[in-house]
Amino acid sequence: MSSSSGSARASAGTGESLRNSCHDFARTLARLPASIMEGLSRSIPRRRSHSHHPSAVPHHLQPPPPPPPPLFVPEELFFFSVFEHQYGDRHPFFYGCRLADALRAARREGKLVFLYLHDPDHPYTEPFCRRTLCSDVVVEFLDANFVSWGAVTGRGEGPGVVASLQPGSFPFCAVVAPVTDESIAVLQQVEGPVSPSELVEILQRTIDEQGAAFRPSRPDEQAAAMRSSRSAEEEERRRAALQLRQEQDAAYMESLRKDQEKERSRKSLQEGVAKPRAGNQLRPRHPPGQQGAREPTKTTQIRASPQKETAPSHRTEPNTKIMIRFPNGERRQQTFRHMDTIRDIYRYVDALGIQGVGSYQLVRSYPRKTYGQQQLGMTLGDAGFYPSVTLYIEQLQ
Repeated sequence: MSSSSGSARASAGTGESLRNSCHDFARTLARLPASIMEGLSRSIPRRRSHSHHPSAVPHHLQPPPPPPPPLFVPEELFFFSVFEHQYGDRHPFFYGCRLADALRAARREGKLVFLYLHDPDHPYTEPFCRRTLCSDVVVEFLDANFVSWGAVTGRGEGPGVVASLQPGSFPFCAVVAPVTDESIAVLQQVEGPVSPSELVEILQRTIDEQGAAFRPSRPDEQAAAMRSSRSAEEEERRRAALQLRQEQDAAYMESLRKDQEKERSRKSLQEGVAKPRAGNQLRPRHPPGQQGAREPTKTTQIRASPQKETAPSHRTEPNTKIMIRFPNGERRQQTFRHMDTIRDIYRYVDALGIQGVGSYQLVRSYPRKTYGQQQLGMTLGDAGFYPSVTLYIEQLQ
């Protein structure tokens, strides 16, 4: 009884000291072997340490013998297959790839890498995996904040990572960040058994205190993508500004053309009135007794009077500016006359040939009103479109 209590106190003291050592943040550089960075997988027999041998721990802490590993599994998926075969499918999402690929994925996503070295023969591996690493809180936290990668200490890339990081005890976890193509920064490492809450707390502190320093180390392609996105947005703004200027220029030229037509019409009316007057002034005077010869001049003046009143009303005919917004975001503005009809707006939209505009109807947003087939003959003045209005293209099913 005293022997068991002493062993338990020794184990608890060891775990407590390991947990206390985890709270000190470390930032070291580890140079990875060329075989790992070049993606060359090889099997190297694992050399067991006497301190980790099952006989060095009490019998009741010795784990059950591990199940046989799956056959014909690619080396990159060996850890994933062994881990899921023994502990089930409720575990963090470990990337089934080389470490170099996991580091590149972390750089693309702007995350840190959670690295786990799995020693299936160590007595603390079984309880740590089942109670901590596979707990719901740890699984959700790792999947949301890290790119997780694992390796068996004696297979594939595991021996190379063990030689680079030189863990002092197992279970061994580390938070690493890619620095160059050949080295990583070890921001934090956790050695020995810890509870789920302790592991999450350590990882959260690592993100808060260390993660910000490594955000600028995202890959060049991600920075290039951000620059490309900004360039695309600027190009879109320039294109929209250019299109708006072109539409405004087109509207101005159309308005100028109509004003010129009105001016020519006004001048022609004035010339039509002035010519009869000039003809009357050149006619010879008649004797006082021949009053009937002056009657045509009076008639001409009487008939010309209504024409003089027509010109100003034609010149002051009100116009309305209509802004038309299309489903793809394009906008077009056009000036119409007060007596134009809804049908003229439809003809203008059809003449533009905007791609993606099929069967549609014109809609005014506020107050909402639809201008369809029944309103084609309505004038813009009767519709209340003066002096300006915005209409939307509403697609019909």
